[in-house]
Amino acid sequence: MTVTTSPLPPFSALHDRFRAGDFIDCFRVTSAMPLRQAADTIANFPGWAQALVALRNVIVLPMGLTGALPSDFKGQEKIGMFPLESENDQEIIAGFDDKHLDFRVSIMRDGEDILLATWVHRHNLLGRVYLATIMPFHILIARDALRRAAR
Repeated sequence: MTVTTSPLPPFSALHDRFRAGDFIDCFRVTSAMPLRQAADTIANFPGWAQALVALRNVIVLPMGLTGALPSDFKGQEKIGMFPLESENDQEIIAGFDDKHLDFRVSIMRDGEDILLATWVHRHNLLGRVYLATIMPFHILIARDALRRAAR
């Protein structure tokens, strides 16, 4: 149940998005869980992570940022709180564009492993500050999500 960092697999559609200056990370863990079940498990944040998202919502609301409230994507299929963008046998991508940054999460199956990658394109100073601020929490949440998918 060891979560490790990983290069983004060549088959990932996130490669088509990546530009110089963008952020991308990828983690992997061995898991027999089917891809869609792994995606649902990963996106079902535990209470402590839900509390962080709720705090984030309170802090960013005055800035006009979107995307973390249940009402933000009504009528769209979602993985957790994020709108589903694409799904195939190897990869599920969810996420959205906002005024400070665009982001996507990718949950992938590569042999016996499940991978979780995050791509972020920052639009402005707010996007850079936001990403730097949440990075320690992002890493904790991503690694915890993969540990849960490995159980």
